Amino acid sequence: MLQPSFFIVGAPKCGTTALCKYLNRHPEVYIPTIKELHFFDKDLKTKKKFKSLSDYLEIFSEGQGKICGEGSPTYLYSKVAAKEIYEFNPAAKIIIMLREPVEMMYSFHSQHLFNGSSETVKDFEKALDLESKRKQGKQIPDRCIEPQILFYREFASYTDQVKRYLDTFGEAQVKVILFKNFTRNTAQVFRETLEFLGADPDFSAEFSTKNSNKQVRSSVLQTLIKYPPAKVLEFGKYLLPIPQSWRRALLENFKSGLKRFNTERKPRPALDPDLRYRLMKEFEPEVLRLEALIENDLSHWRQDSR
Repeated sequence: MLQPSFFIVGAPKCGTTALCKYLNRHPEVYIPTIKELHFFDKDLKTKKKFKSLSDYLEIFSEGQGKICGEGSPTYLYSKVAAKEIYEFNPAAKIIIMLREPVEMMYSFHSQHLFNGSSETVKDFEKALDLESKRKQGKQIPDRCIEPQILFYREFASYTDQVKRYLDTFGEAQVKVILFKNFTRNTAQVFRETLEFLGADPDFSAEFSTKNSNKQVRSSVLQTLIKYPPAKVLEFGKYLLPIPQSWRRALLENFKSGLKRFNTERKPRPALDPDLRYRLMKEFEPEVLRLEALIENDLSHWRQDSR
């Protein structure tokens, strides 16, 4: 069976989805279309998609003759994923994407609000203030099955997470990409990434414009789309007496249409300057530690923008 030889491990909201999409356009690279496989972050509460290693490897079957990889942005946060990946493939190459911590947390919070179940506190500062209580299992939304994604500060504290991969795989097998550099110099970063993976770096890809912020028109409708009532699903069996696979496909198409209808793209409100300043000051020691670890200038993560 084919097995992945590279992993885009995170962090969330740092460009991992875009990089996966661009790499998949390369004729020598294969990444499954299913996002966030969550096979190696076994310490986290996530939607597990595979019951066994063979089930996991089956998803790479279409990548015959190609450099196979996957992207799961919680692998960086996971305390066991680095070890699990190394035991699976000690020669694997690791790609880590990082974004200024305050921007990352703010974007992560917006994504959870859009998902309709992970986060219910719309005020970003209040959501941050709840982190300590949520680590105790308190004030977690009823439908949130991955409570760790609400620990915003932990996700944005990159140093120990990056160090785990450097210690496990060594510097030669780990590539760190800064989000700002990725968005400003996409073609150059893409070429460097292809060289790192051993693919033809002369391939010319088309790069999409930056994804705009998404918001839901109705949080109630978004919840119904994601968690349709059991009675509705039961009624569908009688209304549509067709094979289950057909009915499931029709349901997914219907849900996708509703989700598009319920989605609007609009700029995310600017973060309050005073809150940004306080958070940047809070994260300054963490940023200095990371700067020393990866030997990269992160002064733009410490500058006060007020």
